[in-house]
Amino acid sequence: MAIIKVKICGVTDEAAVKTAVDNGAEYIGFVFFSGSPRNVTPSQAEKISKSIPAKIKKVAVVVDPDDKSLAEIIAKLNPDYIQLHGSETLERTKDIKNKFGAKVIKAVKVRSSDDVARGQAFQNVADMLLFDARPSDSMPEALPGGNGVSFDWQLLKGREFTIPWILSGGLNSDNIAEAVRITGAKIVDVSSSLEIRPGIKEPKLIKEFLHVVKEI
Repeated sequence: MAIIKVKICGVTDEAAVKTAVDNGAEYIGFVFFSGSPRNVTPSQAEKISKSIPAKIKKVAVVVDPDDKSLAEIIAKLNPDYIQLHGSETLERTKDIKNKFGAKVIKAVKVRSSDDVARGQAFQNVADMLLFDARPSDSMPEALPGGNGVSFDWQLLKGREFTIPWILSGGLNSDNIAEAVRITGAKIVDVSSSLEIRPGIKEPKLIKEFLHVVKEI
């Protein structure tokens, strides 16, 4: 039986955090992006993350952040990883690592094999990669992430990377086994499919997803 690690992303309350912790999540993500229904302030993240044990990694999800906002997030949340989910360049990614001494996850938005290839360039500067769906042009109001949209998993089939990577984008309890089978993912990220409404996680759905993944 494969051991698949799970990142529960976009938590906004203590109930979601507790359920993720109690049911075996390895990563918990907090979104710091004002345009997202999952947005939290650094102070809110500090409050709802207090019960997270050290063995579970905290991830700060940001979109093209400036140094001031990063400093505030790090001071309040003390994240294990900063997830760059915008259009950050190789140079900016390296700059953030050097300035803040933080581990970095670089999100790669995928629609074609060219996108995967471009993402591989970040292997030399990031600590992990995260492959998410690039929204279609027919979704002009799409968020940088958390849109509940999948990409063609065959684009990752047989690919090898020099650093760990995470599969994201439209994953749920019904399709996660197939997604893992095709891509060979060892870490998966889930957010919007666990919500009863945008930004509000349903503990029962978190528990169900984690249970399904642990049985793969």
